[in-house]
Amino acid sequence: MAEPIVVTPGVVVPPAALSLHTSRSSGPGGQNVNKVASKVELRVDLDRIEGLPAEARRRLGSLADGRLDAEGRLLVVSQRTRDQHRNLEDAREKVRALVRRAMIRPRTRRPTRATAASKARRLDEKKRRSGHKRGRGPIRPDED
Repeated sequence: MAEPIVVTPGVVVPPAALSLHTSRSSGPGGQNVNKVASKVELRVDLDRIEGLPAEARRRLGSLADGRLDAEGRLLVVSQRTRDQHRNLEDAREKVRALVRRAMIRPRTRRPTRATAASKARRLDEKKRRSGHKRGRGPIRPDED
């Protein structure tokens, strides 16, 4: 696994930031299920990713929050296929997709106000629901 993960031409996860561990996969596998280590656990040291802007690095930290191991590295697991090499490529693609997602700056929300028509629709609906619920109760002589 000497090749880096190229996210974009300027953003690269170097091989030094990656560590690989394989183990036996769960699920169907035929006769090889107890012999072949096809499950891939890829750990990525997020601080060693090259070319990632500080803002994107912060977003990546929050996106990867639930997937961090005890040392603070991103843990990506793949056991989708029965082939270790395909699982490794799948794990590398998951890392690539996560870093790409962190590089997208979220749109800033501009607060807006409700229109007069939407307020009127909301109040009409409240009146309609209120009448519907009032009709469920017992009939009172003073309302007739």
